[in-house]
Amino acid sequence: MSSAIEVKSAAKTNPNVNLTLPDSAEKEGSLKTKFSIKNLSAWFGNQQAIRAISMDISEKQVTAIIGPSGCGKSTFIRCLNRMHELVPGTQVEGLVKFDGYNIYNKGVDPVLLRRRVGMVFQKPNPFPTMSVRENVLAGLKLTKSEQIKRAPETVERALQQAALWREVRDRLDEPGAGLSGGQQQRLCIARALAVEPDVLLMDEPCSALDPIATARIEDLIHGLAESYTIIIVTHNMQQAARVSNRTAFFLLGELVEFGKTNQLFTAPKDKRTEDYITGKFG
Repeated sequence: MSSAIEVKSAAKTNPNVNLTLPDSAEKEGSLKTKFSIKNLSAWFGNQQAIRAISMDISEKQVTAIIGPSGCGKSTFIRCLNRMHELVPGTQVEGLVKFDGYNIYNKGVDPVLLRRRVGMVFQKPNPFPTMSVRENVLAGLKLTKSEQIKRAPETVERALQQAALWREVRDRLDEPGAGLSGGQQQRLCIARALAVEPDVLLMDEPCSALDPIATARIEDLIHGLAESYTIIIVTHNMQQAARVSNRTAFFLLGELVEFGKTNQLFTAPKDKRTEDYITGKFG
């Protein structure tokens, strides 16, 4: 049962290349692998940020990435939708399969890939000159999606999913930057959801928010996990324990340990993981 999304080559030298990223297959009693990552390494110039990361990320689960600052958490998730390569002088090696397809194949258009693998950043970043409505629709316009023809329905659906509709339904033409910090972050989540992705990458989505706004985002993550695969980078170990099914611990660019969240926090297998979660370093 697959209605594949076409991914066309951006290379003008071969405009006839057509590739597909297949939709997810139905589950058959076990979790489906959404991302399969093998020996993934990435550099900023001569500085290696992550080293030979290998892990599988399951569909419709929340996976948390924890570790001290500078350990490669954000670089890792930016490699999953090819945002890492937007920085000049970067390099990536290894294999990243999304629904069984290598996202670094030359025929894959990164812009269309990012429709399937959306991203929410550390600080709320609504487009300041755009209204709430325009912010939600920005991704659809960028990718020239046919969904733009159903703009009113899309705006309401995305804002409902982001638990923001009731708060802004009478303010859709006001600037998105006029919302509170927590509302702005949920607006950014709505913008990512408007293009109907399969995966939502979240890079420290609550670090700039107060405890009440953080709780709203965490409740939202629980609800979204029923329909989306979510990967969240967080420095807050309590947050990782609250929202995730599985947790990966990164240190100095390496994956130290990856497993079920309860197991990792209560009975870590690696002494370095235990030292980190008990506060001996970080």
